Amino acid sequence: MNARSAAPRGLYLLTPDEIDTARLLARVAPVLPHATWLQYRNKRADAAQRRAQVHALLPLCRATGVPLIVNDDWQLAADAGADGAHLGRDDGALGEARAALGADAILGASCYDDIGRAQAAVTAGASYVAFGAFFPSPTKPDAPLARKALLRDVSLPPVPRVAIGGITPDNARQLAAAGADLVAVISGVFDARHPAAAARAYRAAFDL
Repeated sequence: MNARSAAPRGLYLLTPDEIDTARLLARVAPVLPHATWLQYRNKRADAAQRRAQVHALLPLCRATGVPLIVNDDWQLAADAGADGAHLGRDDGALGEARAALGADAILGASCYDDIGRAQAAVTAGASYVAFGAFFPSPTKPDAPLARKALLRDVSLPPVPRVAIGGITPDNARQLAAAGADLVAVISGVFDARHPAAAARAYRAAFDL
């Protein structure tokens, strides 16, 4: 992923805070074929539950060819053999994560509304950067809003750019046109009346 022309595009699906592992798998399975990447994120689960759920999701991801990325915890990603990790501001050093995960792992960084942070993240080993929230988000209602200009900032090295925060299938098209390579979504899919149809709609937003 060293050129934006070869960047993955589409839906970056994040898992819901589902404690029941069987129910988590049942919710993820129908929508996973429409995702480009899957991020395991569960703010309600304890360490043992997170470990069990990552191991449960891996065969599903392998079967569909969708990379599994672990939120917040690069050590869990490394131990489980996941495809990568996503780190926020307080989730550890990107350089340490890159060394542990290897050169081919997908390693992402939350960069909020800060191009300088994104530049530093890529220097430290991030293979993609995430900006947002671009719209008010039910997951993080107090998050400051990001500028769409970040998605086309030419000072940033050519890595995939992920948009996050309050994204619907309609405004996903705006973000794709503005330069986003992927849109990260939780509730827009999993809280939808028809999750698989919602996932297809997000993917279709990139048919520009």
